[in-house]
Amino acid sequence: MEVKYTGQDHTFAICAYGDSPYLEECIASLKKQTVPSRIILCAAESSDYLNGIAVRNEIPLRVRGGAPEIARDWNYALRSSASPLVTLAHQDDRYEPEFLEKTLKAFSRAERPLLSFTDYYEIRGTDRIDSGESRKLRIKERMLFPLRTDALKRSRLLRRLILSFGSPICCPSVTYVKPNLPKRVFRSGFQSDLDWETWERISRRRGSFCYIPEILMGHRIHAASATTRVIGSARNRSGEDLEMLERFWPKRAASVINRFYMHAQDDNDRL
Repeated sequence: MEVKYTGQDHTFAICAYGDSPYLEECIASLKKQTVPSRIILCAAESSDYLNGIAVRNEIPLRVRGGAPEIARDWNYALRSSASPLVTLAHQDDRYEPEFLEKTLKAFSRAERPLLSFTDYYEIRGTDRIDSGESRKLRIKERMLFPLRTDALKRSRLLRRLILSFGSPICCPSVTYVKPNLPKRVFRSGFQSDLDWETWERISRRRGSFCYIPEILMGHRIHAASATTRVIGSARNRSGEDLEMLERFWPKRAASVINRFYMHAQDDNDRL
C-alpha cells in the first residue's frame, strides 16, 4: 500500500566537521525548499564555529561525542532524526529548491521505498559542471537509465547489476526510509567506498530504489573535501574498490575492472 509522505515526515541532517566555509550556503539552500522540512546540524565534536552557525540559523546542533569517523557520524545523524525520512546533507553541497518536493513525490508513488537519489552537477570553484561537460556524470546517468521505469525500481537483480560496475549513486542526494532499513545503515571499515558498500547491502533488501532523473543538487569538489582526501591517501580507494567488485565478480574479472578504476581516480573522477 502506497504511503503519502509530507514535509513533516522528513529531516535534513547536515553532517558537519571542521570549519567549512560552505556550510551556511548549504543551510540556505535547505531553507529555500518548496516543501518545508526539519533541519538539524550533526557533528562528532562541538566547536565555537558550529555553535555559532547553529545559533545564527536557528537550527539545533546534535553532538555525538568522540573522534570523527564517517560511518559513526552518519549513523548518529540518522538516529538523531525523529522522522522516517532523512537526507544526510553534506556541508559543502547545495540543494535545488524542488529537491525535497520531488523526493516526496517519488516515495509516495513507490512500493516499499528503501531510498531515493537524484542526478546532480559538480561544483568546482565557482564553476557548475553538468553532464555535458563531464564524462563521469554522463556515464552515471547511462548506468542509472533503466531505473527510470517504475517497475524496474523494485528489481534486486537490476540494481545489483548496476552496482557491479561501480556506484553511480550520488551519496549526498540520497534520502533514506529508516523504517525499511537496518538500524545500523553504515558499517565501519570502509572510507572511500562507504556509500557503495552500503548500497550493495541495501540492494539485497525487498523494496524500491527510487531514482529521480533530474538534477536537484550540486556536489562540491575541492581539495579539502573528504572524498578528495581519501582518494589521495596511498591509493586506499583502489583496495576498497577491488573488495567491492569481488562481491559481484570472480576475483580475476574484478581485478581487470579495478585496473580501469585506478586510472580514473586522479582528480576525483571515478564512479
